[in-house]
Amino acid sequence: MSRVHHDRYPYRAIVDRPDYDWPGGRRLAIYLGVNYEVFDFGGGLGAKLAPSQTDPDVMNYAWRDYGNRVGAWRLFDLFDRLALRTTALLNADVLDACPGLAEACRDRGDEIAAHGGSNAVAQGSLAKPGEAQMIRDVTDRLASLGVRPTGWLGPWISESRHTPDLLAEAGYRYVLDWAHDDQPTRLATAHGPLLSVPYSQEINDIPAIIQRKQEAETFAAMIRAAVEQLLSECDRRPVVLGIALHPYIMGQAHRVPPLARALTELRAANDPRIWWTTAGDIAEHVEANGLAV
Repeated sequence: MSRVHHDRYPYRAIVDRPDYDWPGGRRLAIYLGVNYEVFDFGGGLGAKLAPSQTDPDVMNYAWRDYGNRVGAWRLFDLFDRLALRTTALLNADVLDACPGLAEACRDRGDEIAAHGGSNAVAQGSLAKPGEAQMIRDVTDRLASLGVRPTGWLGPWISESRHTPDLLAEAGYRYVLDWAHDDQPTRLATAHGPLLSVPYSQEINDIPAIIQRKQEAETFAAMIRAAVEQLLSECDRRPVVLGIALHPYIMGQAHRVPPLARALTELRAANDPRIWWTTAGDIAEHVEANGLAV
């Protein structure tokens, strides 16, 4: 029976791969991927707190904008207290819409990774020439912060048939769109391999809180449980946990304390098996040592 296949990577069970370590002999790599996003007023895509009765949708637009005006800065305070460097997943439009926000990410030492132009448009809806131009524009705009981004997360985790090829052609090292594994894997492209670094759709506040209607205490418990399970496996294989956060969700005042408690506990445990890192450093370690399958 024939079936449609993406032809980007072959099947290989996680129990049937070479073993290796993260730097310093560590076995579980954890990174925080923080999404800094902007949206169109009166149109375009956007997560919704509740259905709007009229247009323009002031309620949901303003709720999302809160993340950039307040929530992000609240999370910066938390990350600073815990000495946590994060992967800043930046819409390029943040540079114009929120002066100083992207610069604050850069100045605190976060990795700057690309997250499209804005989250008002799903990347996979673009025709190939327009998508290629968008990738070039986003890359150039974020490079103005001082470091050219090497990682990409598509707005809405949306890809066209051509996205991995276009990213490899544009010089990207890794992509976060494919949440198919607990280890970095290689995607085949027309321009050579592109690394897929794990990015969780489970330990992710949008599916957990917006879609499943859970709350921050449950989300924090999910983080603890995921770390517990991965630590129980990591003697047999190296693994990655990406924790995906959005400032307009987890940056709300009532949600920061449960997140802070979970992260504080994990940091205080000082487990020698855990490598607190960034998606880019994971990609760099794998590439430098030829480790990904």
